[in-house]
Amino acid sequence: MSKLKKQLSYISVPSQIINSLSSSSLQSLLVSPKKPSKSSFSRNSYKNPRFWFLTLFLVGLFGMLKLGFNLDPPIPFSPYPCFTTSPRDSFASNEQQNGQKDEILKGFNESQALVSKGFEDSEESEFWKQPDGMGYRPCLHFSREYRKYSNAIVKDRRKYLLVVVSGGMNQQRNQIVDAVVIARILGAALVVPILQVNVIWGDESEFSDIFDLEHFKSVLANDVRIVSSLPSTHLMTRPVEEKRTPLHVSPQWIRARYLRRLNREGVLLLRGLDSRLSKDLPSDLQKLRCKVAFHALRFAPPILQLGNKLAERMRNKGPYLSLHLRMEKDVWVRTGCLPGPEYDEMISNERKQRPELLTARSNMTYHERKLAGLCPLNAVEVTRLLKALGAPKIARIYWAGGEPLGGKEALLPLITEFPHLYNKEDLALPGELEPFANKASLMAAIDYIVSENSDVFMPSHGGNMGHAIQGHRAYAGHMKYITPNKRQMLHYFLNSSLPEAEFNRIIKELHSESLGQPELRTSKAGRDVTKYPVPESAWRQIGKHLNQKLECVGN
Repeated sequence: MSKLKKQLSYISVPSQIINSLSSSSLQSLLVSPKKPSKSSFSRNSYKNPRFWFLTLFLVGLFGMLKLGFNLDPPIPFSPYPCFTTSPRDSFASNEQQNGQKDEILKGFNESQALVSKGFEDSEESEFWKQPDGMGYRPCLHFSREYRKYSNAIVKDRRKYLLVVVSGGMNQQRNQIVDAVVIARILGAALVVPILQVNVIWGDESEFSDIFDLEHFKSVLANDVRIVSSLPSTHLMTRPVEEKRTPLHVSPQWIRARYLRRLNREGVLLLRGLDSRLSKDLPSDLQKLRCKVAFHALRFAPPILQLGNKLAERMRNKGPYLSLHLRMEKDVWVRTGCLPGPEYDEMISNERKQRPELLTARSNMTYHERKLAGLCPLNAVEVTRLLKALGAPKIARIYWAGGEPLGGKEALLPLITEFPHLYNKEDLALPGELEPFANKASLMAAIDYIVSENSDVFMPSHGGNMGHAIQGHRAYAGHMKYITPNKRQMLHYFLNSSLPEAEFNRIIKELHSESLGQPELRTSKAGRDVTKYPVPESAWRQIGKHLNQKLECVGN
């Protein structure tokens, strides 16, 4: 028997070939051959190197032919290679990975099909045409070193991070993303973030009112341990509290500042995380940011259900545009801008009475802010911009945002030119919005869902929601996102002598590179990866066929 064992050989066969073999073929390679009869090859035939070389050559040839004809493509040539990694690489299970991938790409594929079907031979199709995404698709493949430390991090029961996040829903969302990353940096469990009551809207919603808590925990189960509350062993612990973290701190700063005290006390409390964590992080932490923003922070089922219903009602007659209009009273006050003659005096007086609300540069006049592109577009300007960019008069438009100053009368210039203008109140059936009444965060979440699913999105002013949707649409395959080039276009808006055709040509030219095309985050330091997810969180398909060369960017 020992003599027989010494004669055994081990052959290394590529996984592509293994996948292409039938079970009987694979069994013939793994099981020792039976003793041949006299009519078979002689015993010495199996010892002949030529026999084994010929066998491996035939098996390899069969495998390559199978691969070439794309009969059963193996994992390395899957259309979405980064979603076929082990559960520890990305999400909690392969089933969850596939669901996440499908959810992200579903809207993009559906909108493309509708545009092609509904406007195939019409000039109007140009407005609905999606930008060239250059083959980029979601990719969250974490490094071996990241995965190596994950097990110890999620099993740690000594360190806990408490965070209090503030602002509106989208601002809170950004801070939650950073809280997860900081917990990972410190190797601590994250207690479900506490949402501070908003002083402007008085919204007392908790995390689980807005987001799907169990989904949040599940998706991040292999990155950071999420707990609903502190364990009994830490309830009496006096936490290390940090109220004023500097802006844009690095992982090294966080560890040097907090880790020793956290190890000693067991609990760290952080407040006001807005823009505190650096935007330039190691690749794995950037991918974790994307994982939290685009996968883990799913809205709570009641919000998601209603948001998807409204999106379906917008889409039932073809593609639609979503506008995020920033025309609320508090926006005009905070930006230092003026809405129009009828309300200018009121806004100026409000700003004088509450100067702490002014977030724009206080040393600039209104006209300087306007020409610098720091003011929201009003309804007249939005209308002129959409017409110049070729939006058809019959376009269905969803407008997101709070009640504009002046009510719907402030929207008359837009309604006159584009009569199919709706918001959530217009689309919802009686009683559907009642559970969310007087809860600004939940209403903002509904707006986010309908806007995210639109074929074209345009904000009238920069802000947390616009930035979040820009990143979400880029991550989903670069769906069309119009960024108004306010600084350059307002000069032409003020030129009343310019013929309309020439005005339209200029405006289109100014926006030719501002339609949601891929833009590398690395081209400019300090950019947020959740707004510019390429290259850290995307892979790029080279060529037209799935079995051609694939380049996974950012591994």
